[in-house]
Amino acid sequence: MTNGLAGIVLAGGGARRLGGVDKPMLEVGGMPLLHRAVAALRAANPVVVVGPRRGGLPGVRWTREDPPGAGPVAALAAGLALVHTDLVAVLAADLRGITPATVDRLRGALTAAEGADGAVLVDDAAQRQWLIGVWRSAALRRALPETTAGAALRVTLGSLSIVDVPAEPGEAADVDTPEDLPST
Repeated sequence: MTNGLAGIVLAGGGARRLGGVDKPMLEVGGMPLLHRAVAALRAANPVVVVGPRRGGLPGVRWTREDPPGAGPVAALAAGLALVHTDLVAVLAADLRGITPATVDRLRGALTAAEGADGAVLVDDAAQRQWLIGVWRSAALRRALPETTAGAALRVTLGSLSIVDVPAEPGEAADVDTPEDLPST
């Protein structure tokens, strides 16, 4: 392991509630959601995207969960296989409010909390956003179940020691339905 921060963006899934469109490539504010997530990881090296390969993102490493479509825990495991840093930021690819400042705040909260395994953004409804967090890589590896396909992310990560970081307005916003897309 090396000191530093890696990034993993989970960019698979079928976007069933959006009619099966390639959700990570939907544009919000003139930028595809996936590009927004990768840009938020500007302090990370490497940045690993787990999902189908897409253009326009030089410098990222690509991988897939096994089997493709096996869910976020399988995708997390696939991304972790390419990470050799002490800390890793884990983001969903559908975050319309994510910024580098979000990742910086999460990283700062984790490093300030002795003994914590991760720092997770908490939305205005007091819900942990499991795919907006910075984690100790070793803790994530220990938490992974033997069978990752179909495993629930909140169950997998929920037993870890977590620092809750309140979200700034709009910071936890994601896109799950057509109503989540801002009107232009």
